[in-house]
Amino acid sequence: MEIATHEGAPLPTLYEYYTEGDIKSGLNADQNYFTLNGKNITLYSGAMHYFRTPKQLWRDRLRKMRAAGLNAVETYVPWNLHEPSPGQFDFGNGGSDMEDFLDIETFLKTAQEEDLFAILRPGPYVCAEWEFGGFPSWLLRETGIKFRTSDPKYMNPVKRFFQALFPILAAFQFINGGPIISFQVENEYGSTKTSSFLPDKTYLKQLKQIYLEHNITELLTTADGVTSFRDAGTLTKDFLITANFGGNPMSSFQTLETLQPGRPKMAMEYYPGWFDHWSENHHTTSALLLILNLEAILSYPGSFNLYMFHGGTSFGFMNGANLDNDYLMDNSGYQPDITSYDYAAPLTEAGDYSGKYDLIKVLLAKYASPQTRLPPMPAPTVRLVYPNISILEYIPLKSLIDSQLINLEYERPIAMEMLDINNGSGQSYGYITYRKEHVNLSAGATLTISGRICDSVLVLVNGQLISPPLKSKYDLDNFGFWNINNSQITLTNVTMADATIDLVVENWGRVGYGKLPQYYQFKGLWQGDISLDNNVLLNWKHVPLEFKKTWTLGLQGWEKIENYRGPGIYKGYISIGNPSDTYIDMRPWTKGIVMINGFVLGRYARIGPQQCLYLPAPLIKKGQNEILIFEHYEASDRVEFSNEQIWETL
Repeated sequence: MEIATHEGAPLPTLYEYYTEGDIKSGLNADQNYFTLNGKNITLYSGAMHYFRTPKQLWRDRLRKMRAAGLNAVETYVPWNLHEPSPGQFDFGNGGSDMEDFLDIETFLKTAQEEDLFAILRPGPYVCAEWEFGGFPSWLLRETGIKFRTSDPKYMNPVKRFFQALFPILAAFQFINGGPIISFQVENEYGSTKTSSFLPDKTYLKQLKQIYLEHNITELLTTADGVTSFRDAGTLTKDFLITANFGGNPMSSFQTLETLQPGRPKMAMEYYPGWFDHWSENHHTTSALLLILNLEAILSYPGSFNLYMFHGGTSFGFMNGANLDNDYLMDNSGYQPDITSYDYAAPLTEAGDYSGKYDLIKVLLAKYASPQTRLPPMPAPTVRLVYPNISILEYIPLKSLIDSQLINLEYERPIAMEMLDINNGSGQSYGYITYRKEHVNLSAGATLTISGRICDSVLVLVNGQLISPPLKSKYDLDNFGFWNINNSQITLTNVTMADATIDLVVENWGRVGYGKLPQYYQFKGLWQGDISLDNNVLLNWKHVPLEFKKTWTLGLQGWEKIENYRGPGIYKGYISIGNPSDTYIDMRPWTKGIVMINGFVLGRYARIGPQQCLYLPAPLIKKGQNEILIFEHYEASDRVEFSNEQIWETL
């Protein structure tokens, strides 16, 4: 630790200062300022999601946060990762592909070791531009379930999850000697308000009761865009209301004062950057405006949580999406998020310092009270550009589908969530293939998919790709994507007998924010029939392609690469002595996903804005590493690397 002094004496750490004389009380908000253990405190917090950063890098990111002058870290808790199937939990040793990201106990211990307090936002709904806002997709299998209400079909699974989670968190409360100083109940619940739906206050009371029953005694808060939704999503007598905004702090704080006079003012989410959807330009924001608004917050006086301070990465299939309409069946306004959650934050996706970081450090050195000991800034991360590697083997997409042992038959196509797999919890992520065999096609045969595709489809006839590639954002308006209702495509220009039609549908990420009707978004082809020349095709095989690690590592049927560049899985190897961070540059490829040693890094799409996938050192083995690329359209013959992210939209 860097020992700063005050009048010749070493400065105390946060914990030394706030626990001096034993711990008697936690975070208190009964006056117009916060106290912690009876001492005044202003919260300088930053958001970091443990599930978006490899466990081995948590300490580096947390120390960088503390070195900037922050005194707290805020994180959500993703229900869908921690309970991947009903009643089966993973808190770091549950055996899921994301196991190493889910050790929340170690994260909290590390935060405390790095002299940071913790603000927990367990949901059950979190948003976070995270898949389905953190909800497990298996909830969709419950007919008539009413999300984010007191409906028992929803609340019973919530109670089960919290019964598993809260004993872990309760032990880490500040009053028990741990780092957690507050909990947020639900998230942005006021935003569910419409002319036909008022947020369910009984639901909020039930959530509070669950907290109390599990010995959660620290301060309970809610967070909303209060200038728009005021107190619609909270209970003013039960929770401290905090505000989410990206500008004009005075407006939000004045609203908080009208809602809860004489209580502390806090920006639970102040946005130093923003997130990106596929096909958009990368969002950047003004560092100067950030500092001006933070200074306005501090001089009010108020507290803040920077959302995000370090965004990280939505590894696997865990990116969320938005929907700019309110209708279950209308996928036209669908906006999937990219894999990177860089957020133009003070610490980049890969943990690098930015200009915003430097300015925040200067600002907090001016305002921080009390003065406490800060660590030196950790050295910047070394990032290497590894040599290009050649693609050696591949499996054509049709061969991959042919090889699958799980293929269920249903009369009409159903959503992936409704498949009878995974111990009755359905398919959550990846791809689903709808296969129709022994079809006779006339020249000019037309396939019609009723309703909208959720979310994109590859059409193969006898293994040959028929649907057009995605090479620019304008192609999203062509066949194969969510924008078209009742889409049609010509399958062949010649007569074909005994043909096989494969419709491979990708779930690009479930919607995670908006009005309640948007939470009923199933994936696959489920909105209507599939017809050939106006004749409904029945009895479809359903073949899930989930890309779970054990499945991926066990793939067989590899062929030596020659001239094939079509849809399929491609393999290359790289041998590494001392693993270092890098980026995989996907610009030579078109659209798909990348896996390192069986683990899905995330999605890529040449349309941008993200052109590289972050590959952190902890995901690389010393020795030989296997890189697999599932390409939808046109493959490259090599894998290239970069030492930085590349932003480019086509």
